[in-house]
Amino acid sequence: MGLLTDPSVGHGALTSIFVRHHNRFCILMYIASVVLFCMLAHDSFSSQTYFSENALLPGLVKGQLNDNTGSSFKDHYRELKAEAQYFETETPHSYLISKFKNLRLETYSHNFTLNYPLKKNTKYTGRNVYGILRAPRSASIESIVLSIPYRAPSSVFPNTLPGLAVMFQIAQFFRQQMYWAKDIIFLVTEHEQLGMQAWLEAYHGTCCGSPGVLDSGKLSGRAGAIQAAINLEIHSEKIDHIDIKLSGLNGQLPNLDLVNLAHRLCNKESVRHTFNNVDGGAIGRNKVNTYYTNLSTMLSMVMTQATGVPDGNHGLFHRFGIEAITLEGYEKKGRGIYVSVLQVGRVIEGMFRSLNNLLERFHQSFFFYLLPSTDRYVSIGLYMPCLVLLVGALFLKAFSTWIQHSSEHKLGDSLSKQATISEHLNVGVVSLITLGTHVLGLILLPNFAPAYFTYFWDHISTHRALLMGYGLLSFIIVCIMPILMKKCLNSFKVSNWVLLHVICLLELGIGLLCVSMHNFSLGYLTALVYVLPAIFTSSSQNKIGVKFLWLLVHPMCSLIWITAIITYMAYPELQIVDYLTKVIEASGQWMALSTVDNLVYGNWAFSISVLLLLPVWTSFWCLMFLPTNLPQKYKTE
Repeated sequence: MGLLTDPSVGHGALTSIFVRHHNRFCILMYIASVVLFCMLAHDSFSSQTYFSENALLPGLVKGQLNDNTGSSFKDHYRELKAEAQYFETETPHSYLISKFKNLRLETYSHNFTLNYPLKKNTKYTGRNVYGILRAPRSASIESIVLSIPYRAPSSVFPNTLPGLAVMFQIAQFFRQQMYWAKDIIFLVTEHEQLGMQAWLEAYHGTCCGSPGVLDSGKLSGRAGAIQAAINLEIHSEKIDHIDIKLSGLNGQLPNLDLVNLAHRLCNKESVRHTFNNVDGGAIGRNKVNTYYTNLSTMLSMVMTQATGVPDGNHGLFHRFGIEAITLEGYEKKGRGIYVSVLQVGRVIEGMFRSLNNLLERFHQSFFFYLLPSTDRYVSIGLYMPCLVLLVGALFLKAFSTWIQHSSEHKLGDSLSKQATISEHLNVGVVSLITLGTHVLGLILLPNFAPAYFTYFWDHISTHRALLMGYGLLSFIIVCIMPILMKKCLNSFKVSNWVLLHVICLLELGIGLLCVSMHNFSLGYLTALVYVLPAIFTSSSQNKIGVKFLWLLVHPMCSLIWITAIITYMAYPELQIVDYLTKVIEASGQWMALSTVDNLVYGNWAFSISVLLLLPVWTSFWCLMFLPTNLPQKYKTE
């Protein structure tokens, strides 16, 4: 108790230095964070990948898949192309069911329905087809999944018929082997990730999104508990390279051993393999070029992970404790050496045989990492300090602000100090502002506000209605809050606004730490945007430049200027009018997609925006217009 009531605590020489120059220290911490993050791409800060789970035994697997057993890849592919001609916009369910039955698999179909959440009485139906190869050496206790999204010829995405032909050939080969200790599920999904989400929910008997949005239906047949999954997207007979995709829903990543397994077997079968379409083995010996390539690869992973949107169907398995990746084979254009589908088939065979050796779930290797190349990784112990530096700057700002305010009071003893502080603090008003901003965030959640916006503006498209609704509400907050602050709260003391300022800084810092525990990339990029403007704010006398800077980082404004940058990089040739139109349209579409992802899949990127960023931003905005009389010597540097 003596430490808590001693008036000299917090007023030492070192503390005084930090308090007096806290803005400079905060900026220094911000710069150090960025520099440290960029240094992570250097080989000195990353480690060579290795296997933690020796039971995988990837080096002992010798591929036996060939075209001499039963129907060849070309036969399956020819049948698929002929069948697809009659189903330009649909999935040939009857053909797929008969094909699985001809391969002597337990064959089932799965129906699901999407009740579109942003427009009443709008439904979409879909149907998945899957076959189960029962393990001859076990009692259907565990299983492995090989999945492929079916894409009709009219799809805007690259076709997956070659991958489906590879699946048929692999199923035919696996059916003849007797060493399987796990069931193997061959799954063909419809409507991309929607079909996969419905199948996983039905398989596990749960609902991951908002109730009543996705009716996942029921499965007629099940296998054992799923241990791992490989999602296959092969776009051509002649493959240039295999890109290994990792990012899952809400930034989750698969166990690093599964990623290493894919790279190791690709090397063994002489298959060119990449991560984010960068070949780590072809970087070269130039250290400068290697560093910049590693940095761009790591940044691309951070950007992809931060969205919380899976970059393949594999990303929906992670929330169920299932390790999964996507192998995407890109078409070889022009002449030159290419990878055959038979080589890819042997890679898949090797992965399934390695997974068949596992006696327990993946647990020994890393689940949190960044990849600068295909054969190097950065562990969580190295990249988390980057975020800690940014959050530490917020905490230092909060500490310094409170110490500066406390130094106003010249008190004789601890009891009088406690009484004075209580007299100057009006916790009720501060709590009212804080609670009001969070209630506003709750109202704007995807479960509530979007439905009213689309109902009110039902004569326009959904994404435009959402953009107008959220944009209009944001404009009202920006314009009305300063007037309310000046009119209603003119008689309150400066202590209240110092308390509000400290609460805002602490909430932002703690919120960023919590987000980064699940999705480091989202937490770090958000901190890069918000920490610096938050540092420059004060509880009094905020200059017009600070207010404008804080206005730029409003969640709506941030969405628009980020979209503007991406649009300019993708379409630099657009005229100014077309460019601005495309930016506004794309921003509205992002909002609509984020809302639907939240309601269907449980993606919480939108929820973070309205439950954390918007309340904190609004509280800071109120702070900037509060009428205070802070003495000159305590103003921010």
